[in-house]
Amino acid sequence: MKLHEYQAKELLAGYGVPVPEAHVASSAAEAVDAAVRLGGRVVVKAQVHAGGRGKAGGVKVASEPAEAGTIAASLIGTTLVTFQTGPQGAPVHKVLVEQTVDIDRELYFSVITDGERRRPVVIVSSAGGMEIEEVARETPDRVLTEPIDPAIGLQPFQGRRLAEALELPASAVRPFVALAEACYKAFMDTDASMIEINPLVLTKDGRLLALDAKMSLDDDALFRHADAAALRDTAQEEPLEVEASEAGIAYVKLDGNVGCLVNGAGLAMATMDIVKSAGADPANFLDVGGGANEEKIATAILLMLSDASVERVLVNIFGGILRCDIAARGIVDAYAKADRRPPLVVRMLGTNADEGKQVLADSGLAIELVDTLREAAEAIAR
Repeated sequence: MKLHEYQAKELLAGYGVPVPEAHVASSAAEAVDAAVRLGGRVVVKAQVHAGGRGKAGGVKVASEPAEAGTIAASLIGTTLVTFQTGPQGAPVHKVLVEQTVDIDRELYFSVITDGERRRPVVIVSSAGGMEIEEVARETPDRVLTEPIDPAIGLQPFQGRRLAEALELPASAVRPFVALAEACYKAFMDTDASMIEINPLVLTKDGRLLALDAKMSLDDDALFRHADAAALRDTAQEEPLEVEASEAGIAYVKLDGNVGCLVNGAGLAMATMDIVKSAGADPANFLDVGGGANEEKIATAILLMLSDASVERVLVNIFGGILRCDIAARGIVDAYAKADRRPPLVVRMLGTNADEGKQVLADSGLAIELVDTLREAAEAIAR
């Protein structure tokens, strides 16, 4: 689950991370009031779950309160399109009105989980304000990664080593170590998957400030963090994914035209590979899970078909706890209710597979039954 910048900053500030003074505004009038309280000259930032806001016109400097109101009015209620949102963009419902600071240097700082190392890592770079992927690709020597042993946490000597790599002045070393330790504690306490501060700035008067902040929390751990779960902004998410999550269905919308319905995450990944091998592209990742009933299967099919880009459907069921005949009846029920009925390729193996195939054969739907993944790929290709 992603957090807005203002939410991430409020959370990190509670751990002692220094952030600029700022106020959230939902209207032009609120932005004017915020700018007045901050002394007049401010930065107005669109609050969306995406990077690249500055290049897209979502971050602007206002020299006085009235201008802050004008900028806020031009952003609130619009859709901001950045390189991360895709052409559909993201809706802007709020802006963050923040005090301006005199910047001496821009740095990069993040804490993420490294899957290969199987532990958290802190990543820093002297190239703050830039896309870290681009920096790592073009000037990898400017990126330093510090693995953290989760049994003992981030140690002070590691913080000092990172500060040295960033060539911070002596006066900023202790504040940097404190900031790094605070971010790591927030990362662990909240079950975060990412904390990114870009840029982390050193001001001309020697202060370190988190000028921007991004946080993502592990969805699977939100049951432990009811207060954090309340920060979710579903308006920033794909509507079909929101609907699926409310129904207990694991669904991710993709850019292809082959709808995929599978029971089991690993099988779902293999199914998408099969679609790609057929020269096509999956329209979604959809895992109904092992304990789905007819109603849940039907809900998943109808949700998938509500995506207009789905032109073909591949169902790949391995019957276990979810019996194949139950899945088949759910499919038939969904197609009976659907406004459109794209052709189906179905592979069923396991518990009650023969019964499930018979239910589908008797339905009168345009279904091609296959037994192997190779046959599934050939059928999709046709």
